[in-house]
Amino acid sequence: MSETLRSADIQTIQRLLPHRYPFLLVDRVEQIDGWQSAVGIKNVSMNEPHFQGHFPGLPIMPGVTIVEAMAQTSAVMVGTALDMLDKNMLIYFMAIDNCKFRRKVIPGDQLRMELRTLRGKPGGKVWKFGGTATVDGQMAAEAEFTAMMDVPA
Repeated sequence: MSETLRSADIQTIQRLLPHRYPFLLVDRVEQIDGWQSAVGIKNVSMNEPHFQGHFPGLPIMPGVTIVEAMAQTSAVMVGTALDMLDKNMLIYFMAIDNCKFRRKVIPGDQLRMELRTLRGKPGGKVWKFGGTATVDGQMAAEAEFTAMMDVPA
């Protein structure tokens, strides 16, 4: 990892992740500490397609998209640490554990996701992460998840 790459804007994120609208769910990643920890930011907007049906008249960000945003934050963290810019890295969920939802996330909220690596190291394919997602300092969700990093040769 470049020692100066401590954050990732949306252009950098798109160079690391295969996801695109409407499934790119992280806007910025900050405080990247190698492959150990990072903070993701998701600005929740009424324009997002899931709000049309979840729920009409009472838009709530689906819990699965919150967990996906947390996972994308972890992938950006590891991708920067492993210098994966423009390398077509793919990431697959293997397990989601100890997942709890504590607060509704609605349009206008800013989701702050603090992630840390629980298991994994450069050169390894299977990683485990843990993290929390908060809005205005209030816990919205917490989860641990395992993912496989498919790095092209």
